[in-house]
Amino acid sequence: MLPAVIVVLMLISFTCGENPAIKVILTRKGLQYGKHLGAGWVEEKLEHITLPDFSGEVFGIHYILTGITITKCDFPEPIVEFNPDNTGFTTSITGLSVALAGGWMTHFGLIHDGGSFNMAIFGLDVTSVVELGKDADGHLSVTSVSCDAQVGDVDIRFEGGASWIFQPFVEHFKGRMRGEIRSKICPNVEESIGSLEYHLQAMEVSIQVDENLVLDIPLTGVPVIHASSMILGLKGEFYDMKTHEKPPFEAQNFTVPEQPDYMLSMGLSEFTVNSASYTLYSGGRIQVLINDSMIPPYIHVRLNTSSMGPYVPQLPKMFPGLLMNLQVYASEVPMFSFQPGVVKLHLAGAVKASAIEPNSTQIPLFKLNVDLKFDGKVWVAAGRLKGSMALQNLTLTLAGSEVGHFETDTLESLVKMGVMAGLAKLNVELGKGIVLPRMRNAQLVNTVLGVEKGFIAMCSDAEVFTDSFN
Repeated sequence: MLPAVIVVLMLISFTCGENPAIKVILTRKGLQYGKHLGAGWVEEKLEHITLPDFSGEVFGIHYILTGITITKCDFPEPIVEFNPDNTGFTTSITGLSVALAGGWMTHFGLIHDGGSFNMAIFGLDVTSVVELGKDADGHLSVTSVSCDAQVGDVDIRFEGGASWIFQPFVEHFKGRMRGEIRSKICPNVEESIGSLEYHLQAMEVSIQVDENLVLDIPLTGVPVIHASSMILGLKGEFYDMKTHEKPPFEAQNFTVPEQPDYMLSMGLSEFTVNSASYTLYSGGRIQVLINDSMIPPYIHVRLNTSSMGPYVPQLPKMFPGLLMNLQVYASEVPMFSFQPGVVKLHLAGAVKASAIEPNSTQIPLFKLNVDLKFDGKVWVAAGRLKGSMALQNLTLTLAGSEVGHFETDTLESLVKMGVMAGLAKLNVELGKGIVLPRMRNAQLVNTVLGVEKGFIAMCSDAEVFTDSFN
């Protein structure tokens, strides 16, 4: 029964004090999928387990049932439902029947005997209620609220030894055996819940993206449980692990529409991508130094003072025959904006041009401000995340010059041609897409993605690989 809950938690692995930037909704469809997987896993495992020894005393006769294995199991479909009252799940199994076999040993004073037995347990009912929460570090937590177990009937047949003596007394101690079996069920259920809680606490609540960049994904509040769904809110903030500097903007609240025809609904706020942008900008990582060797051979405009003469007439006169380099960097934090059907990006940058003397001394030439606006689209097709980008506007202005004033119109046209050529190559790669992320135990299938105001929404089913539980 508990593996059904474990599978459900895997599907979301993966209200609030602060606004979450990532929201995950597990629907009833997802819950039922987890239930079926868990039931199948339990039924398969029951065929291969050996139960602990069972001992007791009746009428002064001490007995031990040992080497107990399950020979047959009539495993009814469990019922798993969201439980808003307890902020968790209620799981129940009704009418479970199990056939067991093993060996028996008895002793009464100096008399010892033994043989084999077959046992049948009928009408076993178990109901477990678990509560979900969050700990101080933002881990998902699970706690047993209640457990109830009932055993309908027990039948046992002894064989071998002096079993003909003990068999007539079976009716007298069946009630005791029912009580013994019943008393062991809930402690085992609660032990399994404790084991699950241990593994949840060991899960990371941050993802190391590279040497410095970290994505922080702790829960921002306790799960929200409705009759038909469960909602998790995750922080979803990037930061630099050296400085832990927070962005000067906060996540805004948004509502992800529940899609009952899918197992999962997810929402990614523009705050998450903008926090990554802010972290990269603050760390000085959005910049590049371009020299002539980086210009493709088929481009006729080279990065030297002679080739740049048609665009900056003073250069070949003042600094003839010198190579140049361009320091390109973001002058403001690049900001993404999610609007219905489109992802917008505003990039304000600057370009510092220098001439390089033969002794490698760099001579400042001029500085340009560049303002770019892009529109992008994202979608999922054939299990791959794909996209495209288009340039909406490019403005080039002269911010400062060591060589005197010059018009930037022709240079702006040149830069625009270069950006368009770069976008054409980028769109080829974006059109190929990347495979949707896959966890070790599960992957997303039938995924649909759309851009809404302030967030990207995704609906998906999931496929869990139960062989990874073994």
